[in-house]
Order: sequence, then structure tokens, then C-alpha cells
Amino acid sequence: MSKTSSGIKIIAVNRKVRHYFEIMETLEAGLVLTGSEVKSLRSGKVSFKEGYVRFDRGEAFLVDVHIAPYENAGYAQHDPVRPRRLLMHKSEIKRLMGKVEQKGLTVIPTRMYFRQGRAKVEIALARGLRLHDRRETLKRRAVERDTAREMAKYK
Repeated sequence: MSKTSSGIKIIAVNRKVRHYFEIMETLEAGLVLTGSEVKSLRSGKVSFKEGYVRFDRGEAFLVDVHIAPYENAGYAQHDPVRPRRLLMHKSEIKRLMGKVEQKGLTVIPTRMYFRQGRAKVEIALARGLRLHDRRETLKRRAVERDTAREMAKYK
């Protein structure tokens, strides 16, 4: 975990999200967690691998985010991949639900952090990138790297 100047302790960042998705907008949401989940988050044991946000009966749930079981929890262990309820305003949920119904949009977690002792998750409304878009990005980066290398030779 790293601490920023604004009092936010970053637990984990989903670095692959910018590679596979085009981010439209981001939003902060609280999480409903059990005690052992909070302890596990404090030790930084979270994985966003296949995580996304699902809407069900006017509520938002964080699905398929793996929070490892806490070693010292004893009998009160939690399910590592259970759906976790997100704490958001009803108007925000309705607005996101309307946008997700559009073709190709999804809501995914981008990072998880503690703000003033509360666990928060930053979620993003995103559109999946096509394979040829990702290839173009890789080609552009390779060209930029080659030109920078050439420019460094002549300095």
C-alpha cells in the first residue's frame, strides 16, 4: 500500500484496464465488507482480474473481485469472490444502469483505496477496445520508442 498526500492509502490498482478499455468516466463508491475482508485489504491482498459491476434491483454489486481470506480470522472466514454491495447514490446507480444498457459499455473497478479509514473503490464506465485498436497503440508506442532512440544517438 502506498499513501498519497491527500490522505488516501492505495490498496491496489487495476493496471490492465487502460490496455483493454477506453475509460469514459470514473466514480467513487463505498464497499460493504466484513471484518476479515477489511483486514485482508489492509494487507493488500486483492485481485481485480475479472472484476466488474453488476446492477440488480436498483443496487450495484462488485462481482468477481478476489479478496484473499485473512489468515488470522479463525472460524469467521469470508468467501473470497462473493458479490460485494457498492454504496452509491440511487441517482448515480440509475444513470450508470442507463448507460450500461447501451451497446458495448460496462462498469469496471480501476483501483481500491482507504480514504479516512473507509474502504473505497474507484469504478469506471468503459468501452472495450477492439483488437486492432490495441495493435495500433502498440505500433504507435514502438515507433515513438524508435524515434526517441534515434534522437538520443545524435545528442
